[in-house]
Amino acid sequence: MKKFALIGVGGYIAPRHLRAIKDTGNVLVAALDKHDSVGIIDSYFPDADFFTEFERFDRHLEKLRRKDGHAVDYVTICSPNYLHDAHVRFGLRIGADVICEKPLVVNPWNVTSLTEIANEVGRKVNTILQLRLHPSIVALKEKIDNSPDDKIHEIDLTYITSRGNWYMRSWKGDISKSGGVATNIGVHFFDMLSWIFGSVKQNVVHVRESRKAGGFLELEKAKVKWFLSLDRNDLPFKPEPDKPMTYRSITVDGEEIEFSGGFTDLHTESYKRILAGDGFGMDDVAPSLEIVSHIRNAEVVGVKGECHNFMKKDK
Repeated sequence: MKKFALIGVGGYIAPRHLRAIKDTGNVLVAALDKHDSVGIIDSYFPDADFFTEFERFDRHLEKLRRKDGHAVDYVTICSPNYLHDAHVRFGLRIGADVICEKPLVVNPWNVTSLTEIANEVGRKVNTILQLRLHPSIVALKEKIDNSPDDKIHEIDLTYITSRGNWYMRSWKGDISKSGGVATNIGVHFFDMLSWIFGSVKQNVVHVRESRKAGGFLELEKAKVKWFLSLDRNDLPFKPEPDKPMTYRSITVDGEEIEFSGGFTDLHTESYKRILAGDGFGMDDVAPSLEIVSHIRNAEVVGVKGECHNFMKKDK
C-alpha cells in the first residue's frame, strides 16, 4: 500500500484522483487546499489529515518523512496550473514521486529544470495524459501507424464547454495563471494529436480571445483545423435547460471519432500504469506544452486561409 499526499483536494478534478488512489488499493494520508469545503474526502479517506496552510502541510509531511516507513510515496498535484511547477518541486524535495494534472507547467522551459531536479533526487514526475488510454484514441493511433507513411490526414477538432461568468473571475480566466483557453481546456487534445500524427511543422493562430481560440496545426501526418471555446453561443445547437452545454468532436478524413464516453475510469487506469512504473513522464508531455505556448504567444493572423468552419461563421 502506497502513501499519498494530495495538493488541491478542493478542486474539480481532485475526486478522480481520490477515486484512483482508493481503487488501486492505496491510502491518502494528507491533503491540502486553501478552501475547506472538502467533505468529498469523507467518501474516500476520512482519516486523512487536512490542511489549509501550505506551511503546516509541509511540516506534517516532513515529520512523517523522518519517521521510519512513514514517508509519503507520491504527491498528487491538482492545484491551479501556475502552481504546478512549485508543487512538483516540493514533491521531489521531500523524496516522493509526483503525479501532476495537466498541464504539467504553463511554460515549457520549466520542464528542463524539473527534469534536472528529478534526476538529482532519483524520483519521477508522472503526468496525466488520459486520452492516450482511451480505447477509441488507442484504436485511432493503431490505424494511423498502419497507414501509408506519406498519407496526410485531414482533421477537424472542436471542443466547446460552456462556462459562466465565474470562470473569468477565477484563476482560470487569468492567462498568466492558466495559460489561456488553449492550455487550460486544450492541452490534452494537442498531446493526443502530436502523439498520433507526429511533430509540428506549422502552427498558425487565427483567433485568440479570453473565451475562445482557433487555428491551423500542420503535423507530420495531419492537417488540423481546431477550435476551442467556453462560449455557449458557439454551440452548434440551441442550449436547453438541464441539458449538457458541451460539444466535443474530432473528425479524421471526414469520419467522426466517437470518444464522448469512457472517461470515468481513465484516471484509475493512469494510476495503475504509474504504480507499475509505466507512467507518462516529462518527455511525453513536452511537445504539447510547446504547442500551447506557441499558440499563447504567436501573432494572430485573423480568419483566413485554412481555418475552422466555426470561425468562418463569425467572419
